[in-house]
Amino acid sequence: MTNPKASRWFAAGIVVCLGAVGAALVSQHVFDMQPCPWCVLQRLIFVVIAAACLLGLLWRGRVGRSVAAVLALLAAAGGVAAAVWQNQVAAQTESCVQTLADKIMNATGLDGLLPDVFQARASCIDAAVDLFGVPYEFYSLALYVVLGAGAVAMLRRG
Repeated sequence: MTNPKASRWFAAGIVVCLGAVGAALVSQHVFDMQPCPWCVLQRLIFVVIAAACLLGLLWRGRVGRSVAAVLALLAAAGGVAAAVWQNQVAAQTESCVQTLADKIMNATGLDGLLPDVFQARASCIDAAVDLFGVPYEFYSLALYVVLGAGAVAMLRRG
């Protein structure tokens, strides 16, 4: 059973997530804002949310939408945690080598497969930058909150 509102939400989720990764890549490759391990982990989380949204588009019906929304919500919660940790802890330390973010990225192998996207190239303290006076990771945090709220709304609708 097709739900047009659900399809629009899942499609918007994909666009927002891929747009966030695209903005991060422009920041890195055009403006030389090199990513730290927590930065690239957040990129991966956006890709995971986009994949959950794609699942929601492809797996029609209540169960498929619910599974996709739960996956998106869990990933968004992980993204919120990663962004807060980056701001409150990682950005205050000289070295962020072999943190949880490093371990996750190393386990995926994506840093080797797609180094231009997923390879950390700066320490957390060096990667701590502001954009228009706001810490860069707060933009990710805001998107994770919006995506999580959308997933909750999807779950409430059934």
